[in-house]
Amino acid sequence: MRADLYTAPALFVLGAAMSYGGYTMDRLEIRQIHPASIPGLLPMLLGAALMLASVVLFLQARNALASGPQPEADTGSTRDLVLTALSCGVYALLLVGNIPFPAATAIFVASFILIFEADPSRGKAHLARIAAIAIVLGVAVAAATSILFRYAFLVRLP
Repeated sequence: MRADLYTAPALFVLGAAMSYGGYTMDRLEIRQIHPASIPGLLPMLLGAALMLASVVLFLQARNALASGPQPEADTGSTRDLVLTALSCGVYALLLVGNIPFPAATAIFVASFILIFEADPSRGKAHLARIAAIAIVLGVAVAAATSILFRYAFLVRLP
């Protein structure tokens, strides 16, 4: 929890920089684009959300430290961090740009769900159920993301 006290301010600064960067982006009024679809809207919203989350993280860490010593994190959290970083790296560096964005996103979301939710010890029926859910959610998230960026944010995806 002590690390969260140092991480939260860094995330807050990052969120503020994202919000400022989004605010200073060109507004494209010359092309008569609606103000709600400005290119910087998403970075501003994400920056504000990150700032809010960092405040919550800081407050929780401060309260946890005030309540006494905390147990050490288990090794599963380190494994999960590494798997998450590898999954995101494969998505950003290998999938996006090499295959259509909706396909890359569907593969990423489905594989992420499978990595973290599938438990082979629970049997084949469990794995089949999780695989079906992962595929449905992967396709749904990919479609929703593509539609949102194309029609709401007017962004062409790779």
